[in-house]
Amino acid sequence: MALYNRDYNNTVNAGYTQEVESASVGFMKKTYQLLAASMVAAAVGAYVTMPYAVTVMEYKWFIFGAELLILFFGLGMSRGKPGINLAMLFLFTFLSGVSLVPLLASLIGMGKGAVIGNAFLMTSVLFGALSLFAINSKSDFSSWGKPLFITLIVVIIASLVNYFILHSPIMHIVITAGILLLFSIFTIYDTQNIANGAYDSEVDAAVSLYLDFLNMFTAILQLLGLFPGDD
Repeated sequence: MALYNRDYNNTVNAGYTQEVESASVGFMKKTYQLLAASMVAAAVGAYVTMPYAVTVMEYKWFIFGAELLILFFGLGMSRGKPGINLAMLFLFTFLSGVSLVPLLASLIGMGKGAVIGNAFLMTSVLFGALSLFAINSKSDFSSWGKPLFITLIVVIIASLVNYFILHSPIMHIVITAGILLLFSIFTIYDTQNIANGAYDSEVDAAVSLYLDFLNMFTAILQLLGLFPGDD
């Protein structure tokens, strides 16, 4: 899902050698407002379906498939259609919250419910710090697109191999830590692209940042869940 609407070729070739129109303050403000609203939609999705965690687990692949359809087709076809694109955004983020229910329910069942709040706080602080760094940095991160894309493909393949074949807890920890690092860098890359005016739509910009935040949050949540809870 992290592949959504990232133009790796154009951003690599553009750099700071060309005049790039920076995003307006209004555009950035609207993007982060949509990001916050997306998080609320995800929280609502998780909250209202938490009592049905067993059913969500049973149909998790169907839910994931619906997420992909909305992400790559629903949001794509609704691009430039105000109202419809917002509906697709919130439907996608709502479903992403539903997808988190099995993990959240598992942590709560183990008496580690406090980890959820801690993970969200840690993700918010890290995301905010990385975003501020990207916006204020004088460095050009536009050339990071292709290396990040290649790394993402490697991580996806490694995750699938471990999930279906290896079933290695150690490999899972390594991959999860790698995902956290990868999407931390993606946050810098995407934030600077947004600040440099690489996005025409606030919805597209918000989706990219939401995917970064979601993957970082999930990774931190899983890593914190490995520590023993308080007796």
